[in-house]
Amino acid sequence: MNSRAIIIVSGVVQGVGFRYYIYRNAIALNLKGFTENLYSGQVLTVVEGEDTFIKELINKIKIGTPHASVRDCNVSWEVYKNEFESFEVKS
Repeated sequence: MNSRAIIIVSGVVQGVGFRYYIYRNAIALNLKGFTENLYSGQVLTVVEGEDTFIKELINKIKIGTPHASVRDCNVSWEVYKNEFESFEVKS
């Protein structure tokens, strides 16, 4: 079943390759959407695809990269919109 999730991660998640870590994992899981840094220091990810793969991505996000320190990972589930053609990293 396809789903959509809005994921906001806080902690030491900017300047440590975190968005590209999310990108690589999302591509490997055939997910679509985007990830971007927020001015608050958090990272926002909007992702669509198979819900089991989204859950797998969320688990990987919670682990993070060796230089990241994930303090919190908030997930909001939404109705699948089929809005994206690929997954991208935004500035």
